[in-house]
Amino acid sequence: MVRCLLRRVIYVVMRVCYRFSVHGQGYLPKRGAALVVCNHVSFMDALVLGGGSPRPLRFVMDQPIFESPWLKWWFQLVGAIPIESERHSPGALRRTLDDISDALRQGDVVMVFPEGRLTPDGEIHAFRRGLESILARDNVPVVPAGLAGLWGSWTSHYGGKALKKWPSRFRAPVSLHFGPPITAQEIEGVALRRYLEARVRALKAAGDSEIGSR
Repeated sequence: MVRCLLRRVIYVVMRVCYRFSVHGQGYLPKRGAALVVCNHVSFMDALVLGGGSPRPLRFVMDQPIFESPWLKWWFQLVGAIPIESERHSPGALRRTLDDISDALRQGDVVMVFPEGRLTPDGEIHAFRRGLESILARDNVPVVPAGLAGLWGSWTSHYGGKALKKWPSRFRAPVSLHFGPPITAQEIEGVALRRYLEARVRALKAAGDSEIGSR
């Protein structure tokens, strides 16, 4: 209930900060588990997706960000799932996979950024391994999403490192497109990762086109 209320609050905030449009919300299952995958543009992505989704999302995020002394309470409140580098903590990936699996088995919607980092140039980069490991444990629908309009913001790497610049835009157009869900059984192995990457690219392109026509 708390997460549903927070989602509505975030949506209102995103509408104030951006000229925000969302498409394809009906592609997310009304109930039950699902995995959402999206391109990663800025540090605002999680809020934009959280506000645009018709259901609360549980985000997989870097452990150092999760441990932020100012924001950890918020991440815990929204059910974020931290992931740490195997180099720093052996067994970290398995622990994260266990947490994701627990969330999915509780019927939650989990959100991942398969690129594994913010885009350095505004383009979508190759999806990393990991999706296969998640879906091997829990065969849930995968909903692709494409985000457009946040490249160029101070929370992206445009013109320098994210968050190291002064904000220069307000009420910028931002577009979020969800696509039809697929299952791992339809497309297996590496082909699944490549197919999802292609779908996210197409959805982002639709958002870019929409913004360009405004």
